[in-house]
Amino acid sequence: QGWQVVPRVSRGASALALAPRAAAAPRAQRAGLRLEADAPAEEGEASDWVGGAAISESIKDPDTIFTVEQIKEILPHRYPFLLVDKVVAFEPGKRAVAIKKVTTNEEFFNGHFPSRAIMPGVLQVEAMAQVGGIVALQPPVTDPSEGGDFFFAGVDSIKWRKPVVPGDTLTMEMELVSFKKRFGIVKMKGKAYVDGKVALEGDFTFALVKEKGLGAEGTAVQEVERVRGCRYRLTDGCGVGAAEGCGSRTLLPQG
Repeated sequence: QGWQVVPRVSRGASALALAPRAAAAPRAQRAGLRLEADAPAEEGEASDWVGGAAISESIKDPDTIFTVEQIKEILPHRYPFLLVDKVVAFEPGKRAVAIKKVTTNEEFFNGHFPSRAIMPGVLQVEAMAQVGGIVALQPPVTDPSEGGDFFFAGVDSIKWRKPVVPGDTLTMEMELVSFKKRFGIVKMKGKAYVDGKVALEGDFTFALVKEKGLGAEGTAVQEVERVRGCRYRLTDGCGVGAAEGCGSRTLLPQG
């Protein structure tokens, strides 16, 4: 409640006193919830209204390089873990820019968080890794006809700069820094943006996994060559994790 100065007459002399300012009438009444509309602009007066067509034009996406159907031909991920909607810039063997439209219908918003929806940071990292996979799983880095996938081998210097919320467009750029073909190791750096501002950045390491036929028990055997030249032997019951020692063809425990 505000206050206003009003004159007061005391013993023939004028004086000043403070009196409470009358409260303004509410714009919306509870009965009927009637809203007051702004007065229409006078003829010849400019309006601030932009309109849907102009706004849509101002926020339109760049031309699509890879659609989500084409992305599925490159990446093994599927719903609900395919976190790339389309690729809008691509240089083979070098870099890519992709888009993830974040909507309120994402499953993870049911629990993260019910009172304030924020895209989990680890899923932002995963989305960027998938953009890196679009670069790494195509020539000239790898030959798709030879098969194989890239697994996470490490993330470093990850920094979250701002929350990603429903309605945001997460624009992710991943750039290849090095590829050690002998060891199957790809290193990348990446940044993700919302409205032109950095939301996430960091360094990524991936390890190439290729199937090498069947093992003694008829299970698929895979080999992963890691940073120090150590070769890890994987079967269906094993995962990429810390090995017991660093010899060649080391069997990894479930990670």
